[in-house]
This record gives sequence, C-alpha cells and structure tokens, in this order.
Amino acid sequence: MDTQSFLFSVFCFLFYFLSGEPQVVEGTRLSWTSSPFGFKPKMLFAFGDSYADTGNTKIAVTRSWHFPYGITFPGKPSGRFSDGFVSTDFVAGYLGMKTPIPYRWRKELSGRVKYGLNFAYGGTGVFDTLVAEPNMTTQIDFLQQLINDSVYTKRVLRTSVALVSLAGNDYSYYLETNGSAAAFPGFIQSVVNQLMVNMKRIHDLGVRKIGVMSLIPLGCTPQNTAGSSFQRCNETENDLVMLHNNLLLQAVNTLNQQTNSTLFFIIDLHNAFSTVFNGTEIHQGSPTFENPFEPCCFGVTEGFFCGSMDENGGKKYTLCSNPKTKLFWDGNHPTSEGWRAIYSTPAFQNTLKQFID
Repeated sequence: MDTQSFLFSVFCFLFYFLSGEPQVVEGTRLSWTSSPFGFKPKMLFAFGDSYADTGNTKIAVTRSWHFPYGITFPGKPSGRFSDGFVSTDFVAGYLGMKTPIPYRWRKELSGRVKYGLNFAYGGTGVFDTLVAEPNMTTQIDFLQQLINDSVYTKRVLRTSVALVSLAGNDYSYYLETNGSAAAFPGFIQSVVNQLMVNMKRIHDLGVRKIGVMSLIPLGCTPQNTAGSSFQRCNETENDLVMLHNNLLLQAVNTLNQQTNSTLFFIIDLHNAFSTVFNGTEIHQGSPTFENPFEPCCFGVTEGFFCGSMDENGGKKYTLCSNPKTKLFWDGNHPTSEGWRAIYSTPAFQNTLKQFID
C-alpha cells in the first residue's frame, strides 16, 4: 500500500476511533535566554532524539556530522541536526547554564559532567528504529550506570531536571515496516505507555523535574509538504499527532497523580510550532518566515537529502542563501533561527517555567 492510501485508511479509522571522529563542540550558554527566576537547576539531562541531540550520533549513521550542517554555529558540523542550535541549547540557556555535553564525550570532558549530560541520539525512539543507536530505555540505562559508578548520587540529582524529546521516529519506523492502519492507534498508545514508563524511571533515579516535548504538527514538516510544493500540510498525519498528544497529556496527569506532585509536565512544542506556522509575530523583532513549510536545505530529487553527495562528490541538495529566513533547516528539523522563534512563543515559554516553579 502506498503512503497516501495508507494515511487515508488511518484517517478513516481515526475518525471512527476518536469520534574519524570530529572534535566535540562544547555547549555555549545563550546569554539572551537566561532565566529571570530565582531557582536555577544545577544540572540538565536530555533524552530522546535529533531534536535534542548535540553530538552523540556516530558519523557513520548520520548526516549531522557532514556539511552543510553547523554552518551557522559553530561554523562546521557538530552533530546537531540543524545549521546551528537545537532545543537543548535553548532550554539550557533558559535555565542559565551551558548546554550539557554529549554522553559520548563524558570521559574527554569529565569536568563538565557535573553540569549534566545529553543522552539523546538522533533517529531513535522509545523502541528500536531503523537507526542502530540506543533507544530511550538504553539512554536511561546510561544514567543508571553512572549512578552505580558514583558519578552521580541521588542527593546531587535532586538539583537536576530532564528534557525528554520524542519527535516521531517510532511512527516513521511503523510506517516504513508496513504497520497496518487499523493497528496504528494502538501502536500510538504503546509508544506513549513506554514514554510514561521512561519518565517515571528518570524520576525514580532522582531527577527532580521532567519536561517532555509534545509532538509538533508532523504533517507540516517539509518532508510531508514537499508533494504540494511546500504549500499544504498533511492533516491526516496531524490527526495522528493529536491522538499522541492527547494520550501524552493523560499520561503526564497520571504520573503527577501517582506521585502527588507536579514534577512531570509537557513542553508545548505543538502549539509553539503552530504559532510560527500561522505567521504570528511573537513580539517586535521576533522572526517570521515567508513560507514556513519550505526548508533551507533539501535533496534535489526524491531519495536525496540535505548533505547528500553522489559517487563523484557532487552535491545532490539545494541550499538557501540565508538560513535565518527559514523555519526548517531540512526535511524534519528547524533552523537555529527556527528554534529561536519556537522558543520565543508564549506556548514554549509558559511551559518552560515549570522547570523552575
């Protein structure tokens, strides 16, 4: 079944159902994002995928270590899936700290481990995907091992917070492995259930607060709008996103009820993206984008991606002249300026406050 027919079937079902290793680039503190509040966590841990990864994913399995990634910051590829900064950089800046270093560099930069670590790996999910990198359960295992090795103690972890990113790789894998339309809602429930288990486990290890990002309107990413010349979103896919986000809200409420607390919360990435998609100016001088669905860097034809090269070393992608004019960097990931616009929205700002309440 082709993707269009599959998604139409899902929509019908949902309608019924819902009635050579490069050098690490150390994190920088984004001074203009520093928190105005009194409490500042001392450590930030990041878990998840490419929306949070700052350099864990190996060069052999990702384009993020290849040109033109990183051309805005730091001027060369750093393992971030963007031309510059990603969500972890902005959250760290909000909390008044430097971006936590990638887990893979914990030994080379051992002095920075006391400020937290980034365990996120691009392309991963709560379950295994087509990317041969640690899923979220294994990422949490890494933190558990560091506690077992006395790198961290539960007392120290009480001063920490966690950023959890799940951008949809589990669902991409489901589609790519011919998952059925009828079983898709049940699979979404299983993903959210596992995400709930993961968040509870992070808390049980001692992390004080856990913020999990909601899914963005995936039907509006360039990967899904390319077929309409970057003009129209795939609303069927956005309906699936809403199911995920509704189930995630229920899961977070359940965790808070179980712990008699407000330690778990959703970072409202969905409404933040929607605000930017709609061209709303957040404040004077905030970035807006003429066509928010059109990326800066994209493959020349189907089968090629940002950074793709042919066997002769020829470029098989197009690159815009100024990434600051684009919300999206590639088919799925925002530009550094895009992340700044998203970060600046009331939806994102208001939910980030829960880290320090």
